[in-house]
Amino acid sequence: MNCKNCNTKVNSNYCPNCGQVKNVKRIDGHYIVHEIEHVLHFERGIFYTIRELTTNPGENIRKYLSENRSRLVKPIIFIIITSLIYTLLNHFFHVEDGYVKYHEAKPSTVGSIVKWVQDHYGYANIIMGVFIALWLKLFFRKYNYNFFEILIMLCFVMGMGMLIFSVFVILQGLMHFNVMTVAGMAGISYSAWAIGHFFDKKKVASYIKAIIAYILGMITFWIIPFLLGTIIDLLSKH
Repeated sequence: MNCKNCNTKVNSNYCPNCGQVKNVKRIDGHYIVHEIEHVLHFERGIFYTIRELTTNPGENIRKYLSENRSRLVKPIIFIIITSLIYTLLNHFFHVEDGYVKYHEAKPSTVGSIVKWVQDHYGYANIIMGVFIALWLKLFFRKYNYNFFEILIMLCFVMGMGMLIFSVFVILQGLMHFNVMTVAGMAGISYSAWAIGHFFDKKKVASYIKAIIAYILGMITFWIIPFLLGTIIDLLSKH
């Protein structure tokens, strides 16, 4: 028979061209459980990814980029899942401010944009990663990594940052002490360490440039909604 995906002749259980299984099984309860286990698998799933990014982020991300892309969870999926975990915990424990605090006297476009960011951390983190990646590319221009490889690295790093925030959300929800400021410091500290570890873990300058680029990227990201919202509000008054 021919492969139903690419029409290549199939003589085994899998297509020799695209890897599509010869006979696709019907989706049932067993299939759903298997897919969940695949995502959460300790050897190749999200728990394994978290462990590796906690102990040795630089080497593991470099291996993902250049050698083996099946060991870790896909970076875009990772940052979206971890951001979703943070968002759900944030709403469950009613830590409304999250790690971004913004108050306004009356409704405005800026407030609406900030609210969107708070409700969509997964997408917002990817967008923020673009700005941080631009600064990192500038600061580490002597290294042989292109913009997109740096952005992929940041998806892993910022995803871990979301998990760090999640831990502090649980602590604040259970103990009723405001610890989100500490969470911000812990998240930035991990990010600076992981990014420096990725580029050159033996150089102190790597960690210094990493934290400066990260902070500049965050500032640049937040300047955009304020400028955009202010311009829209000014134009709407005329």
